[in-house]
Amino acid sequence: MALCKEQFVDALKRIALSRMRILMKHSFYGLLLMHTKFKVEEECETAYTDGESIVFGYHFLKELSDEELDFVMMHEILHIVLRHCSRYGDKDDNLFNIACDIVVNSNILKSNNFDRKSITINKYGESIHKTPNGDEGFHYTAEEVFLLLEMKKEEYKNKNKADNTFDDHSKWTLLSDENDGDKADEENQKWLNRILAAKAAVEKQLEGKGTTAGAIPASIERLYKELTESRVDWRTLLQNFIQEEVNDYSFTPPDKRFSEFDFFLPDFNDTEAKVSDILFMVDTSGSVTDEMLNQAISEIKGAIDQYNGKLSGYLGFFDTKVTDPKPFDSVDEMKKIAPIGGGGTSFHVIFNYINDKMIENKPRCIVILTDGYAEFPSNDIIDIPVLWLINNNEVTPPWGTVARINWG
Repeated sequence: MALCKEQFVDALKRIALSRMRILMKHSFYGLLLMHTKFKVEEECETAYTDGESIVFGYHFLKELSDEELDFVMMHEILHIVLRHCSRYGDKDDNLFNIACDIVVNSNILKSNNFDRKSITINKYGESIHKTPNGDEGFHYTAEEVFLLLEMKKEEYKNKNKADNTFDDHSKWTLLSDENDGDKADEENQKWLNRILAAKAAVEKQLEGKGTTAGAIPASIERLYKELTESRVDWRTLLQNFIQEEVNDYSFTPPDKRFSEFDFFLPDFNDTEAKVSDILFMVDTSGSVTDEMLNQAISEIKGAIDQYNGKLSGYLGFFDTKVTDPKPFDSVDEMKKIAPIGGGGTSFHVIFNYINDKMIENKPRCIVILTDGYAEFPSNDIIDIPVLWLINNNEVTPPWGTVARINWG
């Protein structure tokens, strides 16, 4: 028999009351839940999120105590803001599900002063929250926990929702497969803005009361740091690279037309100012996907565009050898330069090429876009400033200037 209107209304009232309780006790979670849609479905066995809404099975919701319901709400909103639904890639579905739950549950546990009842549902028991090495999951990203789980794959391969986890992740793989890049970027930015607003509100609320420790989930603090501080650093780094070339520019206001790029470049007040002889080298080794390569090219395009055509230089590609860098003075010229590669990775070849073949016309600085997975040469190989643009947080070059950007 289908659910009647009264049953739907009662279910949604319980969800609204839960959201209010969470807002009072855990403001950060509550504020984010204010941006979330909720649904009740008779056929849903437990609960799930599709990355935008939180969906409850009516009978599952009815059986939950208020404390259990609050836990489920916090669990699902963390899956949403940490963008777990679209981060599958080619990972083992079951292991990645477990990894995401470990991270989420551990963050909630920490937010509740490690009261294990706060992550327990009577029917399922205490929810899994520790990594295979015994650490709490909030110290890690879902991808990092996934790698730990893979090392003990046999031990975890048969775990399912009967083993201390309740929500249904079956729609996540489909969402990941159908993920549209532009839509995903827009959704990520939307949630980042909400995170920033909620974080600011909580910090304001706790102002003068000591610390915000525990008020904001550890994974959110890490996400916030990665998505904001690295961008601020990029502006400073860029300024240091070009300050001798251009003296009349302002970072206020930035050019909003190109806000979708991770390059935050200044607007120019002097129309005659020009930044020239910058060498961009893009990693085209086998570990760099077509999507990553396209995004790297988009980053360079964004830089040229934002300089209103007053950024010129050379664009080259490398794996274990260098494709001769080609000069460009405009976006159109840059787009004609075709990437070549697909083998291993060597950074030595870039600097050897410059020392051997660009001796008469050395670049003023070198910007290398790479995942960083190769041996780094010693820092005496070149006397030109080098900026490494790395697309992950695992690799840190031992010298040069480093910025983290999202290009894949």
